[in-house]
Amino acid sequence: MGNYTFFNDFEPFVTKYENFDALGFPEDHPGRSKSDTYYLNSDSLLRTHTSAHEVECFQTSKTAGYLISADVYRRDEIDKTHYPVFHQMEGARIWKKSDFSSQEELINQLEKDIESLPKTNMIVEDPNPPFHEERNPKQDHMTDRETDLVAQHLKRTIEILVSQVFQTDEPLRVRWVEAYFPWTAPSWEIEVWWENEWLECCGCGVVRKPVLDTSGLDDTIGWAFGVGLDRLAMLLFGIPDIRLFWTLDPRFKSQFMEGQISKFKPYSKYPGTMRDVSYWINEDRSIHENDLMEIVRNTAGDLVESVKLIDEFVQPKTGRKSQCYRIHYQSMERSLTNEEINRYNDEVRDTLVKDFGLELR
Repeated sequence: MGNYTFFNDFEPFVTKYENFDALGFPEDHPGRSKSDTYYLNSDSLLRTHTSAHEVECFQTSKTAGYLISADVYRRDEIDKTHYPVFHQMEGARIWKKSDFSSQEELINQLEKDIESLPKTNMIVEDPNPPFHEERNPKQDHMTDRETDLVAQHLKRTIEILVSQVFQTDEPLRVRWVEAYFPWTAPSWEIEVWWENEWLECCGCGVVRKPVLDTSGLDDTIGWAFGVGLDRLAMLLFGIPDIRLFWTLDPRFKSQFMEGQISKFKPYSKYPGTMRDVSYWINEDRSIHENDLMEIVRNTAGDLVESVKLIDEFVQPKTGRKSQCYRIHYQSMERSLTNEEINRYNDEVRDTLVKDFGLELR
């Protein structure tokens, strides 16, 4: 990876501009809301993706490409596949047009760079054109041929990455599907046929010109990708609950060796207990589902496996609306007592009343 600079030491605190504006996120994008993002103040937040550092990497990288690995943070639902902290890897590669004396020389270099990439024995399904005017449009500043070649280089690079992760004796089967991301166009996702189902693995695309312009690279073309590492590890190793990545139980960590893919072997599971929380919705002061999730997280932490909406009810005479959420308390490391579960549940209920003015049922 001599043509790539590694950035793995960025602090998680970023600005709204870095996390959203510089990447072309619309003002009404749901990711900007306080219910989805951990804001530190009106202008600062915990990064929601590694792309928050994309402009800085483009500006400071001494090589044509870069790679980032980092923790990211999002307010989200509570279940076996979601956690407020997870990990992403991102990469990008650019070609500066000013480095070439002509369009022909640029095209020749792109073709050489594609040809120099290692071959894989994958079975690749890619029925879509390099771009589509309506479904997956290219950008006006790039020619058709430039878009095609940058896309080829990107896809071949991602295929190599996927082949290194999913190490199999038989040829790996993958397919490319069209996608949308605010900071790339055209865009795609690669899916892997794994254990008899298609798994989304990685999103990517040709970097949008405004992102490059913001980075001071106004005469440049390139690609970028991003992948969620926790979800990928859960799929590869058969890990059923994302909380296991944070357990201190040696029975978990001792099962895995560097450079080897081995399936997780469940050890004794401690019993869980359900508790319900029901309330009348306050029309004057709404509560987002993620706000409820945060109250539960802040109260019981990793002792909660899931929180699910199980019932919505409208009182026929008054028209008042009620919701009921079921909280599944279950520790990964010990048995919980009814006393402590009741204490946690009472604290959740009290916080709903105090902070959101809800009337409990």
